[in-house]
Amino acid sequence: MAIYHLFAGIAVADYNSSLAWYTRFFGRSPDVIVKENEAMWQITDNGNIYVVGDATRAGKSLLTLMVDDLEIHINDLKEKGIEPTAIETVPGLYRKAVYTDPEGNMISLGQLSTGT
Repeated sequence: MAIYHLFAGIAVADYNSSLAWYTRFFGRSPDVIVKENEAMWQITDNGNIYVVGDATRAGKSLLTLMVDDLEIHINDLKEKGIEPTAIETVPGLYRKAVYTDPEGNMISLGQLSTGT
């Protein structure tokens, strides 16, 4: 199986307030408004994240994004008023900051360990 592109969806009940939260989280407006209750951000050349109004699935998403410098991202989000709900470290593997959106979806930013 060859996979060429990734679309990851996050379901929310309150689309408008979630759109505002994710706009702050990503630091920019969505790249595409797909339809009335769906917006999408392109986060890599071949990866997109979309937020969709879907009350039956809201609050159950898990998403992890691996970043180049976790501390920079944590500090940037703090400046925007978004604090991590947890910071976890697995020595020798990774460190991650966990964020929970207003709907209960968990978005983690992680950085792989570079040494011992």
